[in-house]
Amino acid sequence: MKRRHLLQAAASAIALPQIGQLAHAQAWPAKPIRYIVPVAAGGGNDMIARVVTDRWGKLLGQSFAVDNQSGGGGVVACQLTSRAAPDGYTLLQGYVATHGTTPATRRVTYDAIKDFTPIGMIGATPNVLAIHSSVPATNVKEFIDYVKRQPGKVNYGSAGAGSLTHLTMELFKQETGLFMLHIPYRGIAPAINDLLGGSTQAMFPGLAAALPHLRSGRMRALAVTGKQRSPQLKDVPTMDEIGFKGFDAMQWYGSVGPANMPADIVKRLNETQVAVLKSPDLAEKLAGEAVEPWPMSPDQFGQYIKSEITRWTALAKARKIQLDE
Repeated sequence: MKRRHLLQAAASAIALPQIGQLAHAQAWPAKPIRYIVPVAAGGGNDMIARVVTDRWGKLLGQSFAVDNQSGGGGVVACQLTSRAAPDGYTLLQGYVATHGTTPATRRVTYDAIKDFTPIGMIGATPNVLAIHSSVPATNVKEFIDYVKRQPGKVNYGSAGAGSLTHLTMELFKQETGLFMLHIPYRGIAPAINDLLGGSTQAMFPGLAAALPHLRSGRMRALAVTGKQRSPQLKDVPTMDEIGFKGFDAMQWYGSVGPANMPADIVKRLNETQVAVLKSPDLAEKLAGEAVEPWPMSPDQFGQYIKSEITRWTALAKARKIQLDE
């Protein structure tokens, strides 16, 4: 009798956690989900968050409360997220800065890998090698030749030191051996304005920001990053096509939560997010920011984040870009 009772007790002890996990999965989400966006309201990053979470919330049966927390290149938002309870009620829209270029170029108060649970990629947009319309080049080879003939006279702008627009051009300089003087700005808008005005001659802006000026003819596109041509610039080759293998720097966006989130919640979040990304009307909405939906599993997205940090950290070291010093 004692032995039978012991076996029953042991079986109950094993079953209890499983029952608890099942009840937990069925109960979640029981309240709105806080969705932290690491930029001020109104920009492309914010728009993507609101478009995606509106549809995502309908699938989950709970609303998302978008919470804009700008500051420190995403550091403030990352701190808030990493310190939140890992219960599925606080998520972050991580992007190439928070989980790529910022930790590669600065000492940050969070670990972009260990302090977060990857949920899934949302989408990405390429950067475009753009030049002022007066530069006598119609392709990348001609531009390289032009810069070599103008030693010390060609400047390039960026959205700021350590930004993707900065590091992408530094990657280009590393692979070509070119010298161009870097002019950092406080954001992409003033950088583009000075390129249009001729104060700088080249830059690697995100496609969404560049498109109006490319279409007006005031700026010329020579190539795009990424593995495929952009639907908005079908006649412009990728850097990979013209011989720059692995030159697939992208402005990407994805969702993460605090470390150690329950696997069942992560699975449900990912499956519903992927379903949202596969809806045709979402692709149409994101096209306004030149973003292509790019669904991934949590494991795939986690590996992508690791590869981004590795890539940009190696470049920052090679180009001696350390913004704390």
